[in-house]
Amino acid sequence: VELLASYVNKIPFMQLAGKYYSATEAMKDIAGGSVDVIFLDIQMPEINGLELSKMVPETTRIVFTTAFDQYALDVFRSNALDYLLKPISYVDFLAALGPVPETVCLRYNPGGSFSLGNTIMDMPRDAKYGMTEDQMAGAINRLMKLGARHFGIHAFLASNTTTNEYYPELASQLFRLAVRLKNATGADFRFINLSGGIGVDYRPEQPSCNIQVIGDGVRNRFEQIMVPAGMGDVAIFTELGRYMLAPYGHLVSTVLHQKHIYREYIGLDACATDLIRPAMYGAYHHITVLGKEDAILDHVYDVTGGLCENNDKFAIERSLPAIERGDIVVIHDTGAHCHSMGYNYNGKLRSAEVLLREDGSFKLIRRAETPMDYFATLDCTEFTFHN
Repeated sequence: VELLASYVNKIPFMQLAGKYYSATEAMKDIAGGSVDVIFLDIQMPEINGLELSKMVPETTRIVFTTAFDQYALDVFRSNALDYLLKPISYVDFLAALGPVPETVCLRYNPGGSFSLGNTIMDMPRDAKYGMTEDQMAGAINRLMKLGARHFGIHAFLASNTTTNEYYPELASQLFRLAVRLKNATGADFRFINLSGGIGVDYRPEQPSCNIQVIGDGVRNRFEQIMVPAGMGDVAIFTELGRYMLAPYGHLVSTVLHQKHIYREYIGLDACATDLIRPAMYGAYHHITVLGKEDAILDHVYDVTGGLCENNDKFAIERSLPAIERGDIVVIHDTGAHCHSMGYNYNGKLRSAEVLLREDGSFKLIRRAETPMDYFATLDCTEFTFHN
């Protein structure tokens, strides 16, 4: 069920109406005839899928799923849209819905470790995403038989790299892969998506990437690998959200609390719902205190939020200047992370966003959430919520 739901969520023209684990649960939504397609497992408790199919409105199309092939004749007699044997691949799923898209992008996972020189950058073998090269070739051949005409390749092998060598090396691997797949399948490749991975210097002492050097490196690899293979017209896509946004946004918060026990704690009016990266994976974000940028860093604090989670900390044992209640704390390089990764745990409401213009003026571009926003999607009660 979860796998099929994830497939549905990948398709722009489909909207998941619900997911159910028994026929009686599903019938409440299906009976109204508002569902266009249902993926129906034949083996279900209480009422099996074949029995349920007889109760489904005629306007609802059915795709049966099962781990057993002996039901094929019964499915054929039911006039179902398709019949999928488990395990169900994404290609099988697309084919069941009718003509596949004309252009399909496939994600590559090379496995093993991704290294630059003697440095291991990341471990693709541990990632849940992508296909092997052989799986990609098989998928391309099948997709072409189903009507796909053009293809793209995508991979993401390392995150937040601050070296100029990563992107050209990634490009080199994908360019060579594209040439091999074209030779193996005859497929028409229209683009290669190098994804993200170009990082930002979250720590002041970190080196920063030189985008011009990176671009020149990618171009050189393209001319060395793609052009001689007759693939000089293939487009290059990027997804440099972090690189473009992170350095240009800051989380600004007010100090509400101090606590002096085994450590020194500073409590902010922001929390992990505003910036989850430090709590989620210990990410570093530089912190300064307005008006104290040049002060001596002679105090050590844990800088925390107000969630009932002990990992709700923006910094642990961080050297900072003396901090008092009411001080304004600035958490740097959050432009790619705050609202896009925000959530409402503990009933916390998302903060406002203010655009600072080059001339020093500013504009509110997103207001702060209110309790009305928090309850706006609650539709299980007749009660009306008011300010």
